[in-house]
Amino acid sequence: MNGSTDQTRHQDRVWSVAEHLDDVLSKIAPLDPIELQLLDAQGCVLVEDITVPVALPPFDNSSMDGYAVRAADTTAATQDAPVSLTVIGDIAAGPGELPDVGPGQAARIMTGAPLPPGADAVVPVEWTDGGAGEGPAAAMRAHSAAPQDAGGEVRVHRPAAAGAHIRTRGSDVTEGEPALAAGTVLGPSQIGLLAALGRGTVRVRPRPRVVVLSTGSELVQPGEALGPGQIHDSNSFQLTAAARAAGALAYRVGAVADDAETLRSTLEDQLIRADLLVTSGGVSVGAYDVVKETLTALSAEEGTVEFRKLAMQPGKPQGFGLIGPDRIPLLALPGNPVSSYVSFELFVRPALRTLMGLPDIQRPTLRARITDAIASSPKGRRQFLRGSHDADAGTVTPVGGAGSHLIKAMAHANALIVVPEEATEVTADSEVDVVLLG
Repeated sequence: MNGSTDQTRHQDRVWSVAEHLDDVLSKIAPLDPIELQLLDAQGCVLVEDITVPVALPPFDNSSMDGYAVRAADTTAATQDAPVSLTVIGDIAAGPGELPDVGPGQAARIMTGAPLPPGADAVVPVEWTDGGAGEGPAAAMRAHSAAPQDAGGEVRVHRPAAAGAHIRTRGSDVTEGEPALAAGTVLGPSQIGLLAALGRGTVRVRPRPRVVVLSTGSELVQPGEALGPGQIHDSNSFQLTAAARAAGALAYRVGAVADDAETLRSTLEDQLIRADLLVTSGGVSVGAYDVVKETLTALSAEEGTVEFRKLAMQPGKPQGFGLIGPDRIPLLALPGNPVSSYVSFELFVRPALRTLMGLPDIQRPTLRARITDAIASSPKGRRQFLRGSHDADAGTVTPVGGAGSHLIKAMAHANALIVVPEEATEVTADSEVDVVLLG
């Protein structure tokens, strides 16, 4: 009898938002590092410091299409009295023998091509006649159309200082210099740098695999006609998109009917490809809350999921636990669309970013002046209202009402307005905490 009473008291306990999040994060650790090909590592967190193995660029090269010259030979060049230099050949980007540039000589050179011996400057082709014997050239003529331009003479109309238009060896990074630090999230520029350094693979924490499913016999796939009492499944799409935006590899599972055995078999099937499971719906106190029914009945070998009441609105009913042989984290979210999304932002997103090994696991929060009053807020609950934040004005405006089914308002919000547990109303022009969603 005493054990039953203790269990009832435990179930009746109301958790704060912070307590629930702390409990979730205490049972989640960053994923083990793996070696991935560069493009597969995009969006992942680097777990090793990368140093530069060879200077970039690895050799002096031209930053312009033009002529490699001795700067001293161009000192007297003007538009009215150009300097004529003998062209001794072409230097294209890539391997090849480099000619020696002597006094009075020039080598036609392409962008990125190595600077030849003897040359200490590059004259852009626009500062020359391009070898055509006329006025300033707009561009070089194609070698196939005018092969003679690789020889003959070129007239230079403007002087070039020593070092002009040359990218010197190591001007980007020098050998042994730090390139990327552990903890860096690999985006396009970081992937490009690794490739430039010659790295084909890199050691990272992988993006977590998230399986999202919604429950409810009333749910119909978007694109299909609705029958009586049916609605389109929006939660699984919204949550899958949110998981991907958070950096995860997310897989959406079609809506599961309110049947305990179907839900159980679906979860078992999905465990093999999940680092985290997210369900929506079926977590409250109704007779058909199948998620709560199914997961509460798990055996000790199958795992444990606890269902709780949180001091928040929307999103009071929540479930969390570890299931399957590998004890995969499962977060069971309420079924109303706004409740589900707010719960994702507060609990699932931090869990995902913890799995990734990121330090900034939560959305940024700042203070803003609220433009409209909030007439009422439930005492003892932290309320999260949709808002439109204006960064320039430092204001936030409520969007829509407090109803947890108002999904259109969520689509037009870029922030959550936080009303603390002790407040029952908020006056216009007062300051509030704002969680930025964008």
